[in-house]
Amino acid sequence: MLIRLGYDIQFEIPAPVAMVAVLHVHPSRIKDLREPDQLWIEPAARTDSYIDSYGNRCTRFQAQAGVLRLSSTTLIEDSGAPDPINYGAREHPVNDLPHEALRYLLNSRYCEVDRLSNIAAELFGGISPGWNRVQAVCNWVHSKVVFGYHLARPSKTALDVFTERGGVCRDFQHLAITFCRALNIPARYATGYLGDIGVPVSPAPMDFSAWFEAYLENRWWTFDARHNVPRIGRVLMAVGRDASDVAMTTSFGTAELKYFTVTTQEEFPAHLARTGT
Repeated sequence: MLIRLGYDIQFEIPAPVAMVAVLHVHPSRIKDLREPDQLWIEPAARTDSYIDSYGNRCTRFQAQAGVLRLSSTTLIEDSGAPDPINYGAREHPVNDLPHEALRYLLNSRYCEVDRLSNIAAELFGGISPGWNRVQAVCNWVHSKVVFGYHLARPSKTALDVFTERGGVCRDFQHLAITFCRALNIPARYATGYLGDIGVPVSPAPMDFSAWFEAYLENRWWTFDARHNVPRIGRVLMAVGRDASDVAMTTSFGTAELKYFTVTTQEEFPAHLARTGT
């Protein structure tokens, strides 16, 4: 399966400002790219790329005053298989976890593990450890939290989501991540492309999506408390402790978002498109 990916993001910049963008396909998917994954900046700016402490590809640059446009289009090959499932995946005792997984057990900006630990134990402590417990967390969040763009706000934390029972995709994931960490299951926030492939087309404009990964059976597994079903065509861009680590852009000064579109759709080879097969 081939998937066309892209975005067009525009800002109004009142004065020159330093920026960092996390808009590339994750390094783990580079081998699947069939076209260059190039960030186009208008007006042109000198860029420096680096890999951050979470393994994400980042680009830093100086934006000039005026209208700033960030855009890209690329093509990626995907297996077309849904998110993998392993019902027998085991939890690891904390002492057996790799060092790099330990930070995904701790509090972070949007995930107040200490404030939700008792609630997590009450809700999920009696469920068998491993995959079933993480899935129970997803089931609970999916059934108890209402999705709505009008319910979003930048400051909303996992505790806020638990109390208010509403939010957008990142809020679903923050609450699920916090519950998992409170149960000593490493969990990290993930963001990327997730198109309407294999599911009814959503009437809402396309956006970047959020999900989370839990560490079980010696690897990271994809979970999604918002959709709560395995999906096709998920393309990872970045991972971190929570949304604060994977913001699509960070400006060290004022940058007002004026325009935003995302493209994620299956693309058929030309000979198939002509024949309709």
